[in-house]
Amino acid sequence: MSEDRASHGMELMWAPWRMGYIRSKEAGGCPFCIPPCGDEEGDRARHVLARGRHAYVCLNLYPYNNGHLLIPPYQHTGDITELPPEALAEMSELMRVGVEVLGRWAGPQGFNVGYNLGEAGGAGVADHLHMHVIPRWLGDTSFLCVVSSTKVVVQALDESYDELRPLFVEAMERRGLAG
Repeated sequence: MSEDRASHGMELMWAPWRMGYIRSKEAGGCPFCIPPCGDEEGDRARHVLARGRHAYVCLNLYPYNNGHLLIPPYQHTGDITELPPEALAEMSELMRVGVEVLGRWAGPQGFNVGYNLGEAGGAGVADHLHMHVIPRWLGDTSFLCVVSSTKVVVQALDESYDELRPLFVEAMERRGLAG
């Protein structure tokens, strides 16, 4: 038994990358509020894969599975009824692009797609709504999830970004959506 476990009665799991999220919450910053226009360096740092007029696609910094996408609107709101119809339509179109790209990239057997609206609905960032696109495979919920509430993500975000970004650029151009 590790010294940490013996002294605390539990196993410690280190996740230092979460500090950025914690600090942004402490500073009152919204992780989804970004300008509608960005540069390549800023988009890479934020893992932004594609931009539309009303919304954008980025990798989830705390993914359920590799390739877990988020699609937030540029408008800061937690109320889906406040978004204009064209923003919701574009988010749906970006979701379709995401499903296409992830299908080509990783060959998932299914997807979870949707919103967690409000804190009670499971939203980690309740005041800025966002759509999730999560690739899924049969059996991707292993014993680790059930026994220890632990999920294994097998590829670093920067590696996923480098592989997905050109696929999104091509898909957005082909559909005439390049922002």
